[in-house]
Amino acid sequence: MTVSPSPLLPPAGEPFRVFVGYDPREHEAYEVCRRSLLRHASVPLDVRPIRQPDLRAAGLYWRARGPTESTEFSFTRFLTPYLAGYRGWALFVDCDFLYLADLADLLAAAVPTGADADRLAVVCVKHEYKPAEATKMDGAIQTVYPRKNWSSMVLYNCGHPKNVAALTPDAVSTQTGAFLHRFAWLDDDEIGEVPFVWNFLVGHNRVDPDDPATRPKAIHYTCGGPWFERYRDCEFADLWIKEAEELKAEKEKLRLKGDAEEEDNKEGN
Repeated sequence: MTVSPSPLLPPAGEPFRVFVGYDPREHEAYEVCRRSLLRHASVPLDVRPIRQPDLRAAGLYWRARGPTESTEFSFTRFLTPYLAGYRGWALFVDCDFLYLADLADLLAAAVPTGADADRLAVVCVKHEYKPAEATKMDGAIQTVYPRKNWSSMVLYNCGHPKNVAALTPDAVSTQTGAFLHRFAWLDDDEIGEVPFVWNFLVGHNRVDPDDPATRPKAIHYTCGGPWFERYRDCEFADLWIKEAEELKAEKEKLRLKGDAEEEDNKEGN
């Protein structure tokens, strides 16, 4: 049986674009997230960080940071359609994710065969999440609001007319958090849904040993991950640490190879 490619994929030869929220406090988390995306992907990916200082320098973002913004990408995430040129589909994801499955499977789940992809403006996991802790990560304020964590991993139909109209640099710098994080510019039927396993919240979602459909495909360390000492022993910490150690080993191997090539060049001269 031949499976049709997802309508969310770009034209042949182009990579699917992934924008990852970046905060210098979580640089290692970003690198691990990026590696996990690329390692499992069966389709070409273009994975890049959304860095707030770069956006400010380019005049694309100017809002003052508020006391409830736990990361530098609390609002810059909503520039994803703009950064993608308001063209095609793209993924935004927080840096505190670890992917365990192929992104192509997420794209297939987002728009089932026969569904109208053009009608949807965004696709996400529709969590009902009310955190119990007052703080998270390294002491950041934990806020509670409707549709919390919906915006932490979003597939954007970047050219959808409502995204083009609402998610401009000016709007992202001036609109309220409620408007943006609750997708208030959209009608409910324009917000698609994928299973919770694609945004599996550590400490909230649970695996049913008797139900394979509950096993996480993308783990979200939403309160904080093993890169923070406070969460060094959190659930699924071992998987993240393993990915981080493999990344470190790869970097060391490349460093040694570079040193050896440099030494060979010196001898050749």
